[in-house]
Formats: sequence, C-alpha cells, structure tokens
Amino acid sequence: MERTPAAKTAGLFCFTMNLDFEKSGGLITAVIQDYASGRVLMVGFMNEEAFRKTVETGFATFWSRSRRKLWLKGESSGHRLVVKEISTDCDLDALLVKVEAQGPGVCHEGYESCFYRRLEAGEWKVVDPQTYDPKAVYGGKK
Repeated sequence: MERTPAAKTAGLFCFTMNLDFEKSGGLITAVIQDYASGRVLMVGFMNEEAFRKTVETGFATFWSRSRRKLWLKGESSGHRLVVKEISTDCDLDALLVKVEAQGPGVCHEGYESCFYRRLEAGEWKVVDPQTYDPKAVYGGKK
C-alpha cells in the first residue's frame, strides 16, 4: 500500500465516510491476514480514527475495546503489522487487512496467529508451537 502525498490528497480519506461504522456502535471488524501466506493472524476492531491512522501510517491501528483507546499493534512488543492491502465487504462494515508482520508472532500469548487452537473431538487443542516468549516481550503483562 503506497503512501504518497498525492495519494492522500487524491481521495483515500473520502472512503472513510463510506464505511458503515455506525452499524456496530462505531466499530468495524478488521480481519488481519498474512499477505504472503494467507493465514488469518487476528481479528481486531477499528473506529473511524483507527482506520484513518492505519491508512495514513501504513501500520495497523485498532480501537481497544477493553482499554477504550487507540492501539497501534506492536506498540509494546515491536511486532507491528505493515499494511499491504485493505479490502471491504459488500456491506462496507468489515475489513480484510493484508499485512506483513514484523516479528515472530501476532498473538500476545506467543503464537504466530491468534488462531492457534482447533476444536478436536469437542475440545480445544493447541495446534501451533509458540514462536516467542510473551513474558520476555511483555514482562508478564498482556
């Protein structure tokens, strides 16, 4: 996703108003997918400001529902998400954000993807290895 002054003034931000942030109380769902492999890494939520910051900076930014504030993915871990492509669905109320992850994992529990569990025989099984030690990155905080 190219960020140039010409692109910014050519109308990228006018699309913000076309997204339906009101349908879900000011937030839209953002599915985060690895650009190269296609693996879903996480799901987050964006308000209008988070979406604008994502487009403006080229780094995935979300609205933290628990902390009630903007959250730049990787602000504490350094595992930022470089945006390569953004698509929206037919209802303009969800995003697919294809990224290049900077770091060994996206999940705060130490995995490449937040989707590291699979339902097998009625139980959730961890099916991926940890890619980093979350205690070393977050110091015991999540």
